[in-house]
Amino acid sequence: MALKRRNKVNPNFSMSSMTDIVFLLLIFFMVTSTLIAPNALKLLLPKSSHQTSASAVTTISITEDLNYYIESTQVPFEDIEGILQHRFTSDGIAEPTISLHCDQNVPVHAMVRVMNIAKDNKWKLILATQAK
Repeated sequence: MALKRRNKVNPNFSMSSMTDIVFLLLIFFMVTSTLIAPNALKLLLPKSSHQTSASAVTTISITEDLNYYIESTQVPFEDIEGILQHRFTSDGIAEPTISLHCDQNVPVHAMVRVMNIAKDNKWKLILATQAK
């Protein structure tokens, strides 16, 4: 008595559904990565027609009422240098680049104080502006 199977198993594997899922995930991550704001503080940056393409390791922000922030954490001015030195040495960053975000109404002496910290430690500093 010869028994035959009614359903044959197809040994081929279709990758079309897998590629659809991969492309959907790729689109999702591309859209969500553009929605992430690098600087959560609301500052009115000065306008400039020239932009730099250097990427900063960290940001320092100065608000209109002269509050200092590293990333989004408010810090007193006296602690900025120590915090940055500790961060750069613990992360092993030899030549860090800092982006300075200042409200357009911040006095120049507040910006220069941060610039002097960068100059004394031989760090690169970028003054962030808005495009015209």
